[in-house]
Amino acid sequence: MSRRCEITDKGVLTGNNVSHANNKSRRRFLPNLQDVSLLSDILGQSVRMRLCTGAMRTVEHNGGIDAFLLTTPNRDLPESAQALKRRIIRAKAKQDATQAA
Repeated sequence: MSRRCEITDKGVLTGNNVSHANNKSRRRFLPNLQDVSLLSDILGQSVRMRLCTGAMRTVEHNGGIDAFLLTTPNRDLPESAQALKRRIIRAKAKQDATQAA
């Protein structure tokens, strides 16, 4: 499993450790990834994702995973998030059709 956020697509960065003597050695800056279960109201189930903590705050600020994905353009989402967004749109359309009938 790659070290990449499933919503923001944030990944590993590289840089240098710089010692007091100004010696440089390569290092990796890893994103703060957490395995979380987010409750989708439209799907009626929890969705397990691997998100960085900044993405978790953004999702909660926007009112949950459903609201975040529906308001975010596809060009800003990675493929896995776009697939989840399509599932949510289909489920929402199905709910609206059953309520209208």
